[in-house]
Amino acid sequence: MSARKICIVGLDAYGLLSGEGDLKYIGGETVQHVLLARAWRDLGHDVSIIVHDDGQGVRRVVDGITTIAAHRRLAGIPGLRFFHPRASKLFAALATADAEIYYQSPAGAFTGITAWFCRMTGRKFIFRVASDSDCEKEHARLPMWRDRRLFHYGLHRADVVAVQTAVQARMLEDNHHLPSSVVNMLVEPPPRRSADEAEQHKDIDVLWMGNLRALKRPELALELARQLPQVSFVLAGGPLPNAASQTYFDDVKAAAARLSNVRMAGAVRYTDSGAWFDRAKVFLNTSSIEGFPNTFLQAWIRGIPVVSFFDPDGLIRRLQLGAVSNSVDDMREAIRGLLDVKPYRDNVGRRARDFVAREFTGAAASRYFELLDNRPVRAGFGATDGGTVP
Repeated sequence: MSARKICIVGLDAYGLLSGEGDLKYIGGETVQHVLLARAWRDLGHDVSIIVHDDGQGVRRVVDGITTIAAHRRLAGIPGLRFFHPRASKLFAALATADAEIYYQSPAGAFTGITAWFCRMTGRKFIFRVASDSDCEKEHARLPMWRDRRLFHYGLHRADVVAVQTAVQARMLEDNHHLPSSVVNMLVEPPPRRSADEAEQHKDIDVLWMGNLRALKRPELALELARQLPQVSFVLAGGPLPNAASQTYFDDVKAAAARLSNVRMAGAVRYTDSGAWFDRAKVFLNTSSIEGFPNTFLQAWIRGIPVVSFFDPDGLIRRLQLGAVSNSVDDMREAIRGLLDVKPYRDNVGRRARDFVAREFTGAAASRYFELLDNRPVRAGFGATDGGTVP
């Protein structure tokens, strides 16, 4: 395959890519942006990422990947700053990148801006679904009408729509009559250790990790800790950077302080998260909505079973990679069974590690180019504003 010039719109990626600045709030899509950029670089492609201007300079090469600064995070006048500097600076950064292919996620107004730039300049556009909510009919999780309309515009004008699961593909077909393709995510493998070395570090029975916000439902992890007083729990994660999230975090922290078997680790840098997974026997997810969590891959690549309400494409149940629960009571018994029967936990862990090591490798990065090169002609490809091919 010949080298491609590709640009990722990943505004929060600079800190994780460079290791600079405050890395306490790193979302799952940012992790994927950086892992994908590195995978494409390793395949010999020319990769750039459009990032926030955090004072690092307009253009900087980090580890063989070019970063292009758009706007400062809080610059501009509220009510007007969407247009300038956010939209205007993003458009300028897209032009500066001068790429053949542009990749953007998650859902939002910038999906539409990136799609419009690509249509006006004859470039290819890949949109990557980051959550099941991206596939909903009304895009209700985007709070502003403007953002919903711009996202809808961009979604329907992508050359390739990549999804995390077959469930998301069905949702897009049902809600938007759009074809899409499942493309596996990437995971960073941990350092190699023998089974005995790994077991020596297992001093956390149950690990919960994520940004501490209401839809992640960390209070359910605390309820499980109340019901399993002999089991050690660690909740790792910090609040989103706003006052309401800080209040929610403080409430959860106060509740956790009343439980002797719970430790609140606070915000954890992504680069430090692997060390917490290395110490865990079971990974717990209590979210009300997900896409395909990076944390599942981080757990499975280390041979750690996942206990969750959410089961992407039925993988956990179908491949026996942990336990899927319908209630807190189910979750409690699943955790108890995995912790009490080590051979069972080890077998689940081996299946999980083998599955992720086989399916979620850097080779998945080439899949995007295969889809672009073999895409079918459909409404939206090279279309006019009406969305149909003449």
